[in-house]
Amino acid sequence: MSAPHGWLAELDRLDRSVYEAIARSQTPLLDRSMRVLSRAADYSKLSLGASAVLAIAGGPEGRRAAIRGLASVAVTATVVNALIKPLARRRRPDRALALVPSARRVKMPRSRSFPSGHTAAAFAFATGAGRVLPLAGPPLGVLAALVGYSRIHTGVHYPIDVLVGALCGVSMAELTGVWLDQRM
Repeated sequence: MSAPHGWLAELDRLDRSVYEAIARSQTPLLDRSMRVLSRAADYSKLSLGASAVLAIAGGPEGRRAAIRGLASVAVTATVVNALIKPLARRRRPDRALALVPSARRVKMPRSRSFPSGHTAAAFAFATGAGRVLPLAGPPLGVLAALVGYSRIHTGVHYPIDVLVGALCGVSMAELTGVWLDQRM
């Protein structure tokens, strides 16, 4: 086995081990909140809600932040779901095999697992909006991190899926921002 394959196999074992450790953890108080949060992030509903709050409460800068955040989500969702996921073709985790408690499960998406689209979209919004309204960045970033963790906790993603989703969201938001800045 060549070195890159050995390294990737080791990373895959670590990824699956962390996933299984989270699946086996007994967290009944956390299970419901992570399930609710994960569902709330479906179709970027959290980002849409946050953009409404920013647009209403933040004045002109809040509206700019909302637009920048939503534009970042649109670009990121397109790239992740239309380009990366079909190429990566990573299967979703087997929750039954990993013994993910049924109380924490959400509906298993039909799309591929890598990278996490929910996480990518949440980080894209946080990054895009945070560039315009820096004070909004940290709370939106914490929310994005919680969305990412919720996807592991509910059993629909491996940790690497979430980490790469976060990187995709941040990088796509930055590229979207550069593109928007050149046109405005």
